[in-house]
Amino acid sequence: MSIASKYDPIATEAKWYDYWMEHKLFSSKVDHSKEPYTIVIPPPNVTGVLHMGHMLNNTIQDVLIRRARMQGKNACWVPGTDHASIATETKVVNMLKDQGIDKKSLSREEFLAYAWEWKEKYGGIILEQLKKLGASCDWDRTAFTMDPGLSKAVIDVFVDLHQKGKIYRGIRMVNWDPQGKTALSDDEVITKEIASKLYYINYKIEGSEDQFLTIATTRPETIMADSAICINPNDPRFTHLKGKRAIIPLINRSVPIIEDDYVDMEFGTGCLKVTPAHDINDYELGIKHKLEVIDILNDDGTLNEKAQILVGEDRFVARKMIAKRLKEAEQLEKIEEYKSNVGHSERTDAVIEPKLSLQWFLKMEDITKPALTSVMEDVIQLYPPKFKNMYRAWMENVRDWCISRQLWWGHQIPAYYLPNGEYVVAKSKEDALSLANEKFGTRYSESDLIQDEDVLDTWFSSWLWPISVFDTEVFSTGKQNEELQYYYPTNDLVTAPEILFFWVARMIIAGYEYTGEKPFKNVYLTGIVRDKLGRKMSKSLGNSPDPLELISQYGADGVRTGMLFSSPAGNDLPYDDKLVEQGRNFANKIWNAFRLVQGWEIDPKLDGLQNESSIAWFESRFNQALVEINEHFEKFRISDALMTTYKLVWGDFCSWYLEMIKPEYQHPIDQATYDRTIGLFEDILRILHPFMPFISEEIWHLIKERSVEESLILASWPTEKAFDAQLIAEAAQVFEVVSQVRNLRASKGMSPKESLDLTINAKNEALYTRFESVLIKLANLSSFNFGTAVENSMSFVVKADECFIPAGDSINVEEERENISKELEYTKGFLNAVMKKLSNERFVAGAPAQVIEMERKKQADAEAKIKTLEESLAKLGS
Repeated sequence: MSIASKYDPIATEAKWYDYWMEHKLFSSKVDHSKEPYTIVIPPPNVTGVLHMGHMLNNTIQDVLIRRARMQGKNACWVPGTDHASIATETKVVNMLKDQGIDKKSLSREEFLAYAWEWKEKYGGIILEQLKKLGASCDWDRTAFTMDPGLSKAVIDVFVDLHQKGKIYRGIRMVNWDPQGKTALSDDEVITKEIASKLYYINYKIEGSEDQFLTIATTRPETIMADSAICINPNDPRFTHLKGKRAIIPLINRSVPIIEDDYVDMEFGTGCLKVTPAHDINDYELGIKHKLEVIDILNDDGTLNEKAQILVGEDRFVARKMIAKRLKEAEQLEKIEEYKSNVGHSERTDAVIEPKLSLQWFLKMEDITKPALTSVMEDVIQLYPPKFKNMYRAWMENVRDWCISRQLWWGHQIPAYYLPNGEYVVAKSKEDALSLANEKFGTRYSESDLIQDEDVLDTWFSSWLWPISVFDTEVFSTGKQNEELQYYYPTNDLVTAPEILFFWVARMIIAGYEYTGEKPFKNVYLTGIVRDKLGRKMSKSLGNSPDPLELISQYGADGVRTGMLFSSPAGNDLPYDDKLVEQGRNFANKIWNAFRLVQGWEIDPKLDGLQNESSIAWFESRFNQALVEINEHFEKFRISDALMTTYKLVWGDFCSWYLEMIKPEYQHPIDQATYDRTIGLFEDILRILHPFMPFISEEIWHLIKERSVEESLILASWPTEKAFDAQLIAEAAQVFEVVSQVRNLRASKGMSPKESLDLTINAKNEALYTRFESVLIKLANLSSFNFGTAVENSMSFVVKADECFIPAGDSINVEEERENISKELEYTKGFLNAVMKKLSNERFVAGAPAQVIEMERKKQADAEAKIKTLEESLAKLGS
């Protein structure tokens, strides 16, 4: 068979992905004879394109799903996208602006027509890009959070929770995004530390000529909304102000001076301006002291008529103008540089304004309890578990969830307002009309009902995702269909820590509320992909490579492995092109190894197995590695599983095994060795497939012609078998001798082709006899003997065995003494470290028995090596 000299990832990847798709090898149907293994994709926004975080996240999901498929499970990976109300509406508004169309000039229906058109054109881009990565999703199941069935589920849940008294409408202080012109939940606000200023403003005491009170604030533009000045009742500096009033600068409005121990006497001047409409803490203080609420900001962040001055100016422009006017009025004492934590909109990055607003809320105190318990008791396990404390802190301090958004794109709230000012909540306008007539005894017509203009928070649909992708009726009927009963709860969720509260916690809440069951068993939290400077990769910083260009340059298998080489769960990935380059090199190594084996000539006349010890060693080494790989997977150490596989293939298989059995130039190999080697190669391809699906499938079919049903993607995962740990250890010792001989050659400037004589003073001669042919071949020896010291020789020690190579006149005794002395010093240091561990009572009492045994073995080996090295030094003389 003719095999290309170079691996071509582009042609290979396109061919095999089309093959898998054509034969529906990613498809999953209910099959009660198989154990289901289910993953639901964290649905990317329809506005999104593939970025490095997606690459990491979806590679991990694909690795898990491909391995489960090979384990004989009914693997189902459900893909889909999220409508992302704020992000998508912003995109559509900007698109219309470029066309000279103002959203305000459109009706809701007209705007939504543009939005749907945009979604159909751009919304599926990211899913198509995931196919380039090799994602083996069941694409026939692709879902969208505004599909009819999923939309119905959202409305059913809203109505149900409202009927249960868990959803209510009320005026509350919310996070307001002046750019998006919508309320946000607490989780959609990102707090950033920014350089700010602290303005010290003098408020005149009413009724006095020269008495002032100085207030420190970062927001002088809100002084027009002040309702009071607050002092701490225990502060002796302000006793004389109790019961008095102060005059707000520039607008000369009088406000009371109130007392409350909420005021921090150490911050600023010890006095606080109270602005109930524009600060959540001031709002609570205002309720307590029955203060007036004066909202001076419009929805877009400009000042309104209640401000009295600078009406129409942007809040940040007004800040500078107010400071200037205060200075001119000699009421600005000073300005200090100040670092403050300021909330920003997660979507638009606009600075958040606390704002009193009439919104819809979900009561969170009771509904969250099962979700907290399930994670704390490891019914749902987080990987790494360090995130449990973060999860608990959030759940124990959760506030009611503001679920309404002042947008048009999304699920419109199913509340209908009546002419009498009342409202009803129903699944449709028809149901609302019947309910209104029944409730109020009035004959209303449909035209009397006006549906709430707002839509629901995006997360209010995606929190149903693990359920609604299988069953959209369960929320109204309470009965689970066959798919939900079979696939739910799902197995593993792979997502980013930053949406642990946005999404993960809420899915758990919804899972228990509507199925009485957890939505998944394990949550694998990925790290953030960062550049060499430690910065998060982003388009705005220009530090993120184009994932598709990386795939084009290094191949999907190279990129997949490169991303996983350094990405332990929960820890950030320090990305470097060298990682994906290493992944590409790994693919090339595998390809070249296959070409090497396929190029061997077989001599059918060679009877029996010519390389029994070598094959027995690698079979044991493979089975040892398989146990390690499986254990890594069970503990979600995906990077470790890859690295164990990488070392097995590159080191043990390519660097040792193939070199051990490789026939001499133009010499044939026996059929038995060849067949066993192909069998081992197939086992390697099986464990490689989840990480490198394309090259593994290509070689699998090059080995021999196979049917669709025999494709590697459907092949069985190797079964763990017993392995000979002693044989592995003995081979490792022989390999160390080979490495030392090679190093000695290099250090002395000898040609690798120059054969050498080797004598070993061995404690266990049988060890070397078993691998004698391997030792002679790999170390290029002309002779190999057992014995004691050889005169005028170079020596080295492996374990406690001293090895000698005659050096003729070329040996430099002083140099040899120096080398042995260095190795002796190192070994003594190593022994000292081991003894410290073994003398530590806490370590010995707490460590597992096998760990203690390993340390004692290290001690014995080091002591034997020190003795041998000291003897070698003595032989060289002083």
